[in-house]
Amino acid sequence: MDTRTPDQPESPQPEGPLAREALALAAFDHVVARAPGFRARDGQREMAAFIAETLAGVKLGDDAVSSEAGMPDRGIAVVQAGTGVGKSAAYAATVIPLALAQDRRVLISTATVALQEQLIAKDLPALSALMPQPFSYALAKGRGRYVCRLKLDQLASGDEAGADLFDGEATASPRGDSAQRSQRYAQWTIALDQGDWDGDRDRLSEPPEPDEWAPVAAERHTCTARHCPAYNSCSYYQARNRLAHANVIVVNHDLLLSTLGLHALPKPQDCYVVLDEAHHLPDVAQGQFTAHMDLMHSGWLDRLPKAFDEVARAIAHAHGLDIADAARGAKAALADLARLGMAAVGPAVRDLASEAPPLTHRFDAGGLPTEWLEPLRSLQAHAGSLLKLAEALATQLRANARDNPGEATRSAEHYARVGRFAPRLQSLHETATLWLQPTEAGTPPLARWLQAGVAHGMVTLSAHACPLQPGSLLHHHLWRQVRGAVVTSASLVTCGNFNHFLHEAGLAWDAAVRTREVQSPFDHARQGRLVVVQTSADPKDVDGYTREMLELLLADLREVRRGALVLFTSRAQMRSATSLLERGEHAALRQRVQVQGEASRTALLKRHAQRVADGEPAILFGLQSFGEGLDLPGELCEWVFITKLPFASPSDPVGQARADWLKSQGRDPFSELVVPATGARLLQWTGRALRTETDEATVVCYDARLLRQAYGRRMLQGLPPYRLQRRQGAELQDLA
Repeated sequence: MDTRTPDQPESPQPEGPLAREALALAAFDHVVARAPGFRARDGQREMAAFIAETLAGVKLGDDAVSSEAGMPDRGIAVVQAGTGVGKSAAYAATVIPLALAQDRRVLISTATVALQEQLIAKDLPALSALMPQPFSYALAKGRGRYVCRLKLDQLASGDEAGADLFDGEATASPRGDSAQRSQRYAQWTIALDQGDWDGDRDRLSEPPEPDEWAPVAAERHTCTARHCPAYNSCSYYQARNRLAHANVIVVNHDLLLSTLGLHALPKPQDCYVVLDEAHHLPDVAQGQFTAHMDLMHSGWLDRLPKAFDEVARAIAHAHGLDIADAARGAKAALADLARLGMAAVGPAVRDLASEAPPLTHRFDAGGLPTEWLEPLRSLQAHAGSLLKLAEALATQLRANARDNPGEATRSAEHYARVGRFAPRLQSLHETATLWLQPTEAGTPPLARWLQAGVAHGMVTLSAHACPLQPGSLLHHHLWRQVRGAVVTSASLVTCGNFNHFLHEAGLAWDAAVRTREVQSPFDHARQGRLVVVQTSADPKDVDGYTREMLELLLADLREVRRGALVLFTSRAQMRSATSLLERGEHAALRQRVQVQGEASRTALLKRHAQRVADGEPAILFGLQSFGEGLDLPGELCEWVFITKLPFASPSDPVGQARADWLKSQGRDPFSELVVPATGARLLQWTGRALRTETDEATVVCYDARLLRQAYGRRMLQGLPPYRLQRRQGAELQDLA
């Protein structure tokens, strides 16, 4: 966690919406006037004024009710800010003064680590130094990023009993390295004691492997909080305490949604909420509310009875559950489900290579064959009974730690031992419950699917379920609590309007929402070109199109003199391009290309920049994650090559389930979901080309459906106004 807490003068208290709006905009103007080397941008001030106007009448807090109709005064500013607008400064310099004036706080949520680091290391320090009233800020991380001192001390001693106490599942690493692990844990303990390390995983000089960190990570289910004997030296709670004094807290969307109702962050209704990179929000919500369970690895259920029985006896907890019988029942149900799952997936899974993408089997319309119902009911019942017992044991252990301080250490150890099993039990119970949940009339069914693969030479099989509408999830869990918010990104408008995003984000029918599209300051028609290449093969002919497209791509790459980015829609497509480059005639070209996955992203970008600085051509091959968030200004990216329109994978089980449901309602999923989502991704991909007002770049798209099909022309409506050209053979034609 990074936090700054400068001395702060007493906050002014402006009265009324107009006064608050004036205060917020005056603070923005104050910052702009004093920022060294800063040049005013009309779009940035337009965005700041829109935010100030939208939030000025907001009343924060649970009891914030207006005099009209008894409804809370709310305001949600949804802003698409084109590249170069400077949206971070626009919202921060406007919202933070509003919060300080009312003794409230600001919660800024982002989707990427890069933007979090930019805010904490650059944007917020600069802003705090310029604003009339300085403020403190902090980065919030999930509990699992911090070490649990109690676990660390236990494992640093090399105590095998301690290892078993905190590890409810055998690790993948061999036991032979336990001495080496204990040494690492001992070194971490010394670093904590000497103040050389604050317990944050990300601050270790050598990042730990996941299976090395997991046994010592702080977890909610194994933590007795203030009743733990190590509470006063707990890294996580020390970080939480620093958060309590910060005016501005930076989080990510996952953490924001996963901690709603857990008091780990300020309540959304008590602060101003800023959701940057908001186009990610629907996907994050879908992931947060997806339940899944492992059907193949159930050995932990063999260890559960001993752990629960010993803890129950140690604290004289009376219960009427036959723990061994319940664990056996849950394991038998999992075995039955695994057998049914393997039959459904089919024998193809046994032929999968470890690096191959997983196989999925989706149940049409979310329906289940009758033979699945009995083992699911059995699993739900047995896992529910064990989970209820785990909760009862945890409640008594917390009470014991509170009432008998001398027993706090032992109670915390027992609590951790039981808590190790709780997430697994919860996963079984929640997933089984969702799989058994009936579909209500008029509502979409849940998506239910199996996923199979191979890991470490072993077949894996898991069951998944999730609701189909992320907007409903966000409306229920987030927006009903939010009073004042800014929702922003460079890609909220798709196919010319906000409709798709508003529906996906749960804001379509919210009366508090106001939208604004703020144009980029770039002169796209002068600075950039969008060239659409006409191929002979239709993109639906995957093999024929790929062959022709790659031939054209390699010819174009030979013309690159500085930096270029090639974006592929699949790993197989990128692998085919790389394989072509391995041939002898392309050896010289291969030396210019770096491929995503060959090294870390940081290392690839560093080499790319060095080649360009040395005056050599440098080309990056990447997938979706390179199509968003990469900032390669100037010569680092003078060409962006898009190999195909970035439609989502047709094998996505949730997308398939949503499409089936829409069809059953007489609606067109391709037009309603697929085209807008693809348009949003295309906007992000083309956005890699121009990063400053002096850049000049060309985007080349080999998929002529962008011009030929009506849906392609819809996507074009959502792109910046590049100079548009069609290329067929050697002929280049300007289009209006």
